[in-house]
Amino acid sequence: MLPIFCLRLACGLLGALLLLPSTQINSRFYRTHFLIVLGLTLAAGVFLRGATQVWLWLALGGTSLCAFLGVFAWSLEGAPAGRLLGVCTMLCSVAALVVASQNAAPEERLAWCLANDLSSAALLGTATTAMLMGHSYLIAPTMSLTPLLRLLMAFFIALSLRGVIAGIDLSSWADRHSLTVLDEVTLLLPVRWGNGFVGPLVLGIMAWQTARIRSTQSATGILYVLVILTFLGELVGQVSSAMIRSNP
Repeated sequence: MLPIFCLRLACGLLGALLLLPSTQINSRFYRTHFLIVLGLTLAAGVFLRGATQVWLWLALGGTSLCAFLGVFAWSLEGAPAGRLLGVCTMLCSVAALVVASQNAAPEERLAWCLANDLSSAALLGTATTAMLMGHSYLIAPTMSLTPLLRLLMAFFIALSLRGVIAGIDLSSWADRHSLTVLDEVTLLLPVRWGNGFVGPLVLGIMAWQTARIRSTQSATGILYVLVILTFLGELVGQVSSAMIRSNP
């Protein structure tokens, strides 16, 4: 569960970077992102140390190497090949995520596995990147609001997409089980949907409104809570999915 979460977050962070106009953001922001991705990939490798699949280790190695090169590139003036390294790192991380997910749940169809992983990655990545971007306004208060508002809009889209996929998953499970029968899965559902969707939606709207009036410090505080709820929601979602697979 934890390596999948780490890889989803890494993919999401890299994808969110591609939405940002590099001319309006300090290169330190990009360098920090690549460092976080490098750390997440290494952590996933530690958790997966018992795996023997060659393709998984090739993908993890490619992600780590590209992330390290990205840190170096964004430390140089002009960040040579910085955007290209972002794309390469993201592709390698997506490959690692898909292979790791298929190993964890081989009975899942590849298309559904991709939809589930990438929608979760998009939600985690946009939420975390928006929070880090809000923090950037504390040290650069005159920076344009465009990057933050763009990330919040992407977050709302990712949240909607994730809600649709989670709803389809829940509907499929509810066809075989009664929601009125209390068990481990039904007890987790309020936590999953409250922390994973309702809470982040309300906080996202609050962050959007405060950002539009340039109250970036307030928006950043709201986004910290939003990230915590999103993380909890996705982790609980992974736990409940594992329970459903073990007790179909």
